[in-house]
Amino acid sequence: MSLLRLFFFFLAILLLSTRVRLVTSHEESGEWHCEPDSESRVAAEFKPGLITLDGHADDWGDVYGFDFPLLPALDPDQENAYKGGKMTVKALHDGKDIYFLLQVDGNYVYSKGNNNGCPSVALMFQAGESASYNKMGGCKESPQTCNATSCRGYEVDIMHFSIGNAVPGRLYGGNLIDNGEGNGGDRFGHLVDTYAWNPHCRNLDGIGPSGNDSTAQNDWKGAWWHSSFTTHTGFVAEDSPYASSGQKGTYYYEFSRPLRTMDRLQQDVQFTIGQSSKFSAAFWYPTDGNPWHGSAHYSISCDWVPLDVSPGSSSPVKGASGSAWGAASGFALLLSVVSFCISVFVGYRVSINKAIPFTPIDHL
Repeated sequence: MSLLRLFFFFLAILLLSTRVRLVTSHEESGEWHCEPDSESRVAAEFKPGLITLDGHADDWGDVYGFDFPLLPALDPDQENAYKGGKMTVKALHDGKDIYFLLQVDGNYVYSKGNNNGCPSVALMFQAGESASYNKMGGCKESPQTCNATSCRGYEVDIMHFSIGNAVPGRLYGGNLIDNGEGNGGDRFGHLVDTYAWNPHCRNLDGIGPSGNDSTAQNDWKGAWWHSSFTTHTGFVAEDSPYASSGQKGTYYYEFSRPLRTMDRLQQDVQFTIGQSSKFSAAFWYPTDGNPWHGSAHYSISCDWVPLDVSPGSSSPVKGASGSAWGAASGFALLLSVVSFCISVFVGYRVSINKAIPFTPIDHL
């Protein structure tokens, strides 16, 4: 009997430890409570030919930014907001690609080769119609049962950029090697294209419970920068850590992706000009020299934020065309009036001149 009790005791300990690991990995403590700002939204205006994807924010100066407080994702309480300040989110599109800039103040921290020792960001989008912000899609299936059938409609599209191996100002994300293998990975800079049904069912695009699909790829590209850097000519990996630790400044993360992708698996959000999508942004920051862990991130809202992909305004084009037509018409009319006046003047001058007297030829 004592052996049986001992067996149940260890079984209880095992179950408890498993449950603790699940909770600490990515689960809220207590009942979920959310009071989002109903006026929060981001507009991606049509501004072609404006952005160079290099991590610098200089070319975003004329783009309106939206400021969001960064609250803990699992417990969105104002008292525990990110101490460095708000995150500014900017977006635009050029009719083909959509661009994002995430800007957040923070003392410079960098640990080469250690993604969790460097500030990290992510974008998450609603891909399936039933996907909730809370619980990263909200599918109730377990890791053993979640798949494209049991969790259909709960897909969220995620872009995650961990900069531990990413050189500032250099471009990362989709590359020929990883895309050639048909997945959303990035072996060079860890700017990855993933999808999820819930926090425990996350995969790179093209990789899933039922096997891999060679048609997937990483559609994202991006770069990062910090305002404490003193050069604009470019870094290489040997320049790490690129700046002195602890310097005050601002982190910049710049991304782009096609509005529409070749996704066939419901793993990418598809943007449509003139319509809204739902998205959120997250930020990880190592504090007191301690690396961050997956669930300890800040978010711009406790619910989806509308993202409006604005259509290109045709009024400037029409206005320019109309102005040119009006100028040409006005000039032609002026020329006609001047010509008419000259004709009248010449006719008048001729009419007032005395007629030449007729001389009979017989007198010559």
